[in-house]
Amino acid sequence: MISYNTVKKILFKFEPETAHHMAEFGLKILGSCKLIKNPMEKKNFINDSKLTQEIFGVKFVNPVGLAAGFDKNATMIKSMPAMGFGFTEIGTMTPRPQDGNAKPRMFRYPEHKSVQNAMGFNNDGGHAVLKNLKKVYPFEIPVGANIGKNKTTPEEYALSDYKMLIKKFENTSDYLVINISSPNTPNLRDLQNEEFITELFTMAKDLTQKPILLKIAPDMEPQVAIDLCNSAVNAGAAGIIATNTTIDYDLVPGCQDFGGLSGACLTEKSYTLFKALAKELYGKTELISVGGISTGEQAYDRIKAGASLVQVYSGLVFDGPSMVRKINEEMLELLAKDGYSHISEAIGADLKED
Repeated sequence: MISYNTVKKILFKFEPETAHHMAEFGLKILGSCKLIKNPMEKKNFINDSKLTQEIFGVKFVNPVGLAAGFDKNATMIKSMPAMGFGFTEIGTMTPRPQDGNAKPRMFRYPEHKSVQNAMGFNNDGGHAVLKNLKKVYPFEIPVGANIGKNKTTPEEYALSDYKMLIKKFENTSDYLVINISSPNTPNLRDLQNEEFITELFTMAKDLTQKPILLKIAPDMEPQVAIDLCNSAVNAGAAGIIATNTTIDYDLVPGCQDFGGLSGACLTEKSYTLFKALAKELYGKTELISVGGISTGEQAYDRIKAGASLVQVYSGLVFDGPSMVRKINEEMLELLAKDGYSHISEAIGADLKED
């Protein structure tokens, strides 16, 4: 088969968003082509009892998932096991179709192994995404649904957007994620306040039994983030996903002054905030860590810091489909090195030592 380095050289000749559409086209074909998909899944999908967990009453065969933003319209789910993923998260979806922000709105920084996007929740809308999802759900790996409000929805009506989407996707996903942390929808991060979060999760708890998580930004002060997450958990959130992309543009010299940065530039910032959150929230709720993870060692650090699961995205752009397999293989080696017989023994190990 063609190596990813060869494919990457071709893809990198195109604008990042065009390359993404090419990748989506290829993954759609892969999902329907058993001749290629089955050998790839056999090679990349790590199915080892040491990594298998039950979370939210759902079986996660391995702890590495695809973060939201890659599969916005639920068109690539069938190819995810062939990429090695133990779970996948679609979206962010909005109630109505949305074109997103003006182009160009995605940028690569290969020397920093980082990406910047200002997409703006471009998606086909809740109805169209649900139609795609119903074709494959329930699926062989867990599927999360990441939801957000439309750009044109005023803040005072934001709850109605989330209510509509919770009802729409509760029966075709294994968990839901409230996204109020993207930097690419005007004023969206203003909703990261305790009053709105409490109202939102109180409403959500009355709407559904489906686990609903909060995804937060990496740019808050730790105590503010802790207070916000505590409010969410107290109001019924089933977990926290930390973190979304960053607007700390000092991390990549010469980057754009809009949109969110992800990839290697975010590793330290995301990990630092995650550790602060976990010290307060570990044992109280499920924690998922995302942001700059591309190696087994980085993933294992997040696990030991208190994460039950991790997610990746930008690293795939630079490392390709073998990355997830390598992360899981390295984690198995690190578990054995530390004398653990199961990942559950490593989760929060650093906090237990404290």
